[in-house]
Amino acid sequence: QVQLVESGGGLVQAGGSLRLSCAASGRTFSSYTMGWFRQAPGKEREFVVVISWSGETTYYADSVKGRFTISRDNAKNTVYLQMNSLKPEDTAVYYCAASRFAWSTRAADFGSWGQGTQVTVSS
Repeated sequence: QVQLVESGGGLVQAGGSLRLSCAASGRTFSSYTMGWFRQAPGKEREFVVVISWSGETTYYADSVKGRFTISRDNAKNTVYLQMNSLKPEDTAVYYCAASRFAWSTRAADFGSWGQGTQVTVSS
C-alpha cells in the first residue's frame, strides 16, 4: 500500500483554476494506477479521472472532460489534477486514490486513499 497526501484545494471563483497535488510514499508508486474522486455534501463519492501507471492512458468523467487534466511524475511520486473553468458544481472534497492491480473507475477497486482536500467554487 502507498500513503497519499493531497494538497492544493481552496476557494476559487467560478471560471477560475486550481491545481491539486497528491504526494505518495513508497518506492512502488510508478506501478499504481492513480485516480481522483470527489464527494459533495449529501452525495455519493464520484469518479473524476484515472491515469495509468505510465501516464500514457487517462480516462475522464464526462462532467470534467475538457476542463480537468491529470498528470503524474513518477520520479517525484506525485500525481496532479489541473482544474480549469471551475464551476460551482465542482465544489466537493477531492480524494486521491491508488490501485495496485485494477484499471477502474470504481472507488471499490482503489485500496489506498488520501484524506481529501476541499475545493469550493463560488458563483
